[in-house]
Amino acid sequence: MTDPVTLDPIAARRLDGNAAGGILAEVFAVDVTAARSRCAGCGATSMLGAHHVYADAPAMVLRCPSCTGMVLRVGMREGRILLDLSGSRLLEIPMPASSGGGPATEDDGELG
Repeated sequence: MTDPVTLDPIAARRLDGNAAGGILAEVFAVDVTAARSRCAGCGATSMLGAHHVYADAPAMVLRCPSCTGMVLRVGMREGRILLDLSGSRLLEIPMPASSGGGPATEDDGELG
């Protein structure tokens, strides 16, 4: 029987979105794997932990689980963290319970 992973070399490289939790913890003070991202390409909303992660390039790439469009790229260079959110229409990060209220938000998660 043929292993399905060997038939799809892209799937062999892919990790789940939780693999990005470590480097993103350097940027955000909360666990962002539970954050929800809305894909700029297809409009699907998914938790970052459900995204497909490709970590074998100079930057870690998170791709939409619905359309595989690039949602987020994060990398490090010369003591800096580079974060590209151009593929995400919205990144909704849950606040820790101890942080209290914060600004009021719309029910549909849109800004503005």
